[in-house]
Amino acid sequence: MKKIALYTTIFALFGGALYVAVAAGKTGAATQPAEAQAATTEAAPAQPAAAAETAAAPADAAKEPVVCFESRKGASEVTQREIRPGWPNVKCSPTTGAALWYGDPFDGTVPMGKMPGLENIPEGHALVKPRSEKLAILPMCATACHNGVGPKFTPPTLPKDKKPTPIPTMEGLLPELKEFQHGRGRLWCLDCHHTTQRNKLVDNFGDPIDFDQSQLLCGKCHGDKLRDWRDGIHGKRIGEWASDGKKRWFLCTECHNPHNVQQGERNRGFAQLQPEPPPPLPKGMPDMKHELVHPVAH
Repeated sequence: MKKIALYTTIFALFGGALYVAVAAGKTGAATQPAEAQAATTEAAPAQPAAAAETAAAPADAAKEPVVCFESRKGASEVTQREIRPGWPNVKCSPTTGAALWYGDPFDGTVPMGKMPGLENIPEGHALVKPRSEKLAILPMCATACHNGVGPKFTPPTLPKDKKPTPIPTMEGLLPELKEFQHGRGRLWCLDCHHTTQRNKLVDNFGDPIDFDQSQLLCGKCHGDKLRDWRDGIHGKRIGEWASDGKKRWFLCTECHNPHNVQQGERNRGFAQLQPEPPPPLPKGMPDMKHELVHPVAH
């Protein structure tokens, strides 16, 4: 009996020790995932922020600049940028790609050169945007091709029929030259471009005209339009409302393509622009039938 009691006591002690060991193991195993979960929970809020920053960086880098045209596509593009925080230099139409509004109408302008009939305008109040920077091949014409001097003969030997020699390279750069439409066949290159200074235009006296003063060239033939442009009837101006206020004047070639001024079968002075969508009707107005009512029949 004593042996049985001794064996029973030893077995009980061993079983108790084993139970304690197993219980301690389970507690440690349960505590470890909880600690890991807590650590993960603490680090979790930082993870989305880091991911957002990582995703935002490529998005900003891939964001393309907004470019719109002011008056003629391909010849009057302007890139939207902030001139001060939250204030862009221009607002572009998402429908037509045209400039709708100017944060600064004088951004990128310079004083207009001497213009007959505008002597009374205060200095610095007649501004234009330089055209030379828009003419990508102007440096090429002036230096690479013509070397800025033109023919070496005095007077230069020129075609008597005013038919320019076809040059594939030139026609590749300016496709409209192949089907030149200006003057209905009466004009050719050197009626407008200076014979020896190819980076200049030319007046009726053979004197050079800067590309930023195209109105002086166009006025050679279109005197009535030049007078209307000078008086504010023809063309476009933006700026101050006062008659003697500061204004930006749009030059002829900002609206008209001098190499294709007839616009093919349209036979008009400039390319047709896509109209902007009409403004929404005022609240409570079902339609626009009132627009059809006029006091005078027409």
